[in-house]
Amino acid sequence: MKQITSAQNPFIKSLVQLQEKAKARRLSGTFLIEGQREIQLARKGGYEIETILFLPDMLTETEVKNLAGRQIEIIEISREVYQKLAYRDTTEGVIAIAKSKSLELADLQLGDNPLLLVAEAPEKPGNLGALLRTADAANLDAVIIANPKSDMYNPNIVRSSVGCLFTNNIATGTTEEVIAYLKSKNITIYCATLQDSTSYHTQDYTTPTALVVGTEATGLTQEWRDAATKNIIIPMQGEIDSMNVSVAAAILIFEAKRQRGF
Repeated sequence: MKQITSAQNPFIKSLVQLQEKAKARRLSGTFLIEGQREIQLARKGGYEIETILFLPDMLTETEVKNLAGRQIEIIEISREVYQKLAYRDTTEGVIAIAKSKSLELADLQLGDNPLLLVAEAPEKPGNLGALLRTADAANLDAVIIANPKSDMYNPNIVRSSVGCLFTNNIATGTTEEVIAYLKSKNITIYCATLQDSTSYHTQDYTTPTALVVGTEATGLTQEWRDAATKNIIIPMQGEIDSMNVSVAAAILIFEAKRQRGF
């Protein structure tokens, strides 16, 4: 089995670039996944694992081979190398190199009556990760990110989604592209916004539906508000007029699920 003990190894330096640079991920078509559960979910989600690096004092070779699931390259690394690559404080001793997937709107496979979440320009990886976790919990048909601020394989997003990046059907596009896509599929657009809105619980989400949320700071752009079939709002009884975007999305999503009998 191949072993790498130096953090100055050229291959390890290239993996550091994958962690730190969106351009490196884009050019190579690969990214890093840290953690056993995340690797398992990536495999379940159809991601191809190319290589697994592991720390032998935390995992056995047999455990790593079981995690790999098929004959792939497995590399034993030193703690120095692992600490150079590991992104999380809590460590599991294993990192995988995986191939990226296409996230084009045209590649989305939707059923006859889809329920989708659309998030416009989410700024914080933690919020995006929470949105993906909620989407996974509700078993949504797809999550679409309009005007993404970073590539979806950013390690912050991989980490904060706790593997739900791999369990959701995800696509990205510009706001204009996403609106055109939804309209071409005859999907009703419900935009969560403060302006000219109706209480969310008065609407019918039992037909093909997209629930659209914006950033906490500025909300949705005018383009979305103009494109909406209906603008909706979550009534609030306190002093503030907004809440965390992932919390708001969860309220809307599970109302739609309730109406659909789930």
